[in-house]
Amino acid sequence: MRNSLKIALLSLISIVAVSCKKEDKSPSYHKGDLTILTDESFKSVTEALADGYMINYPETRIKIVTQKEDLAFLDLLKDKARITVMSRDLTPEEKKAYEEQVDLKFLPARFAADAVVFVVPKDSPKQSISMDEIKNGLGSDDKNFIFDGTNSSNLNFVAQKLGKQPKELKFSIIPGNQNIIEEMGKYPDKIGVIGLNTFSRPYDKTSEKLRDMVKILPVEDNGKLYNADAAGLREMNYPFTRVLYFLTNEGNFNIANGFIRYSCTQLGQMIVQKEGLQPYNIYKREVQMR
Repeated sequence: MRNSLKIALLSLISIVAVSCKKEDKSPSYHKGDLTILTDESFKSVTEALADGYMINYPETRIKIVTQKEDLAFLDLLKDKARITVMSRDLTPEEKKAYEEQVDLKFLPARFAADAVVFVVPKDSPKQSISMDEIKNGLGSDDKNFIFDGTNSSNLNFVAQKLGKQPKELKFSIIPGNQNIIEEMGKYPDKIGVIGLNTFSRPYDKTSEKLRDMVKILPVEDNGKLYNADAAGLREMNYPFTRVLYFLTNEGNFNIANGFIRYSCTQLGQMIVQKEGLQPYNIYKREVQMR
């Protein structure tokens, strides 16, 4: 009888131990590994959010991989990644492909307002640029506009804003947003097209150095000048304001959706603001007087 009881007890302990092991290995929002695909243009804010998440959840390990926006979206559809950062609007065909291949409803998680900006060397006499100049310049064989490459978020967004396909635009290429800034002095007649988040961090030494090398041109539209500053992004009246959002193929609440939720809450939005971007979800600060 005692032997039977002992065997039954050992069996129960084994079952509990196995259950505990399975629970420990099960996916969770507060532990595990996650790779996030992001275009280089908004890598900085993505890294800052990832750092904040890992501080809050020390058992998580998040790796940021830079990849052109279009290619990152395709990898998400092929289940090669669980989350990517996007800026342009998807076409109806792309939304349909997402919902069919990922088997989830298309629900972009918007978290920040960024911008595509036009820069020239600091000593350039040029003070602004008009929408007509941008449209005409990107149709010219002179290729006076410098982008960071094809399939990039900057090119995609500008093309979409102008109602064009990226392949219809004519431009020069210098790989990397930071490289464009550093090389602008060699091309005084050219205009660089970069993501604001490249050097938007207010107190970062590298950002300060890059900002000192170029000036951002206000964009003239219908007789008015618009700047890519806090007000221009908040009101979204700067013509090339873009909203950054996350897409995931994770159907349950594990680490990818945990990271998305964190980025859209007050803590995450404070990080976005510290990056020099406009938080998408604005939280009112309430002060109680006693």
